[in-house]
Amino acid sequence: MDSLVIRTQVLQAHAAEPAEIEELLDYNRNLFNHGGKSVAASAFPLADELHVKVWKEYIDLAQKRNTFEVLADVLIQLRFPIEQGISTREDYRQATRKGHFPPQSALGLMLEAPNELDMFIHPTLAGAIPVVVPGNREDFISLIRALTKRNEPVDIPDSMGACIIGGYNNWHRVKRYRQQWESQHSHPYSEQDWLEAFSRLVPQKALYQDRFILLSRGAYSNVSAAQLGLDEDEWLRLSLIIRREHECTHYFTRRCFQSMRNNVLDELIADYFGILAANGEYRADWFLQFVGLEHFPAYRDSGRLHLYLGNPPLSEGAFRVLKSLVKKAAENLEQFDSTYLAQCRTPSGKLATLLALVSLTIEELASEYSFTLLKNAVEAQQNQFGLVLS
Repeated sequence: MDSLVIRTQVLQAHAAEPAEIEELLDYNRNLFNHGGKSVAASAFPLADELHVKVWKEYIDLAQKRNTFEVLADVLIQLRFPIEQGISTREDYRQATRKGHFPPQSALGLMLEAPNELDMFIHPTLAGAIPVVVPGNREDFISLIRALTKRNEPVDIPDSMGACIIGGYNNWHRVKRYRQQWESQHSHPYSEQDWLEAFSRLVPQKALYQDRFILLSRGAYSNVSAAQLGLDEDEWLRLSLIIRREHECTHYFTRRCFQSMRNNVLDELIADYFGILAANGEYRADWFLQFVGLEHFPAYRDSGRLHLYLGNPPLSEGAFRVLKSLVKKAAENLEQFDSTYLAQCRTPSGKLATLLALVSLTIEELASEYSFTLLKNAVEAQQNQFGLVLS
């Protein structure tokens, strides 16, 4: 059956009005780019991006020095405090736009627990990626504000516990590029010569832009251990695993399918692999707690679902339908995981599952045909890539 027909029928079954059907068909479009160059299964994991080598050097330095001091040396925003209006200051603009590092003596970012900051390289199917883990929630918020909010004291949602920082202009790498360029020019050169060389560097973003993950150590999605019936320390341990694998799944879809959105489908897929890594099997009830639908049809305002309603956001009626879709899709995914995917826990099986999930829509996952659609999609990936699932 045609995908659009299935999606429309599912929306009708969930009591969507005609205008809401149109709204949700647009919102729930699968935007993962499946038309790119085919990648053989043997290519996974993908080769690391260029910045990973530099971050390995940072980690080596952190074995001898304080991790925060190492990062403050190379990430220029950490040379500034969190302060209202700081992004409009001329010294801040010169630093972040032109790489003019302020002196180390300048008042920089202050962390509550700088000695507890951790940094490591984590392997993924899309290649390794640097991960930074602050010691507490306050330090996580400070780093989020510095690295993604131009050091402004903006509010950070309580349910936000992780972030992929992509397209980060690493002026330390630019500085090293200039040093290399200067070493190759024995004759006198002018500042204009360097600016011309810099203009040639700008289009080559892989040479100066980084991508890394920032994780917090708190309870995942601000859901307490008691809500899940777990021990506090155990839940904090599991939360870090869920958070890490959730972000690594986003990294995979961004690198392999050129898409990483604040969208329900992206979040369902990322939480699936996070829960699977932490718990060994998927739990729909956990996911529904995370997004605020544990008492469906009621929605808990501190849940995450309202963060993914698009821009402009879905109408109230469309949100009502989306809640129903999300609940059914999560339950169908749990059934498929326990009855079919339980035999596919190998790396190849997980790869096939991920490739299958990004080929579908939330309506298809919520449909009565979801088991067949998922099974066919997983087996199609198995056949295309020659994957051994069990």
